Amino acid sequence: MARNLITGGGILARRGFLLGAAAMVGSPAYAQAPSGPDSADIARVEAYLETIRTLDSRFLQIGPDGSVAEGRFLLSRPGRLRLEYDAPNPNLLVSDGRAFVHIDKSLRTIAYLPIDSTPAGLLVRAEIRLSGDVTVVGIERSPAALRMTLIQTKDPRAGRLVLTFVDRPLALVGWSVVDAQGLTTRLTLVDARFGAALDAAAFSFVDPNVPSGGARP
Repeated sequence: MARNLITGGGILARRGFLLGAAAMVGSPAYAQAPSGPDSADIARVEAYLETIRTLDSRFLQIGPDGSVAEGRFLLSRPGRLRLEYDAPNPNLLVSDGRAFVHIDKSLRTIAYLPIDSTPAGLLVRAEIRLSGDVTVVGIERSPAALRMTLIQTKDPRAGRLVLTFVDRPLALVGWSVVDAQGLTTRLTLVDARFGAALDAAAFSFVDPNVPSGGARP
């Protein structure tokens, strides 16, 4: 796993995208993982996330400054995702399982990042485990919803990722990331379809700057 679940700086951080908004931020209250009854919910969420093989959804993103962006999010485990913003937002993020690529269509720039530098990196792992390099540090419940907060185990003050589910039956509806200044960016899935057949071409990207057969960064 990369140093944190989401990028702590760089082009994605400066632009405030949810898939790379900033480092997760922790607090002294999140010193230890939950135990007792919480362990049942952790196991339940982990098992549920393991069942997600594909996801096709519209999304609504709200930035820390109140800015709103919309687009389409595709996920195919293991390793593949696509997040494409609606015009006039020129940004596209694609992973084919080998590289995570950010394309700015207006600036004609291309940046490569580790897939685990994004919160979605957790969701596209070949095996999803809410332990080891990540730790669940908080669970909020209501009659119809559940929110689970995760931190990086080795660096609990680096930040946090909050997964949001409707409950009974459990279903992922979005997530939030918090940067080092405590600023939150939220993404909500809209009309999500789990288990949908997806075109593999949606996760491919040909870098025009790399000669055919050449190595990518």
